[in-house]
Amino acid sequence: MDIKDVENLAALARIELTEGEKKDLLSDMDSILGYVKQIENMKVENTESEYKVYNVWREDTVEVREFSKELITGQFSEAQDRFLKVKKIL
Repeated sequence: MDIKDVENLAALARIELTEGEKKDLLSDMDSILGYVKQIENMKVENTESEYKVYNVWREDTVEVREFSKELITGQFSEAQDRFLKVKKIL
């Protein structure tokens, strides 16, 4: 990565950078990319456990519920004509 790449990234992000900021960003990006390469080269040991891991599922059950206009409107403390009054929400 070089200064030209940093300038292209700044243009894509639509930000203006001073020469000092470009150099600082280049240094930061080099550090980040070095860390990513370090992670890519890591060898992962076998992660199998002596314990068996499995998902616990429950069966879906259908619950029949009765809804009616009267049942729903009866739960409101105030109503006017066909409209339900609720508290003002800001």
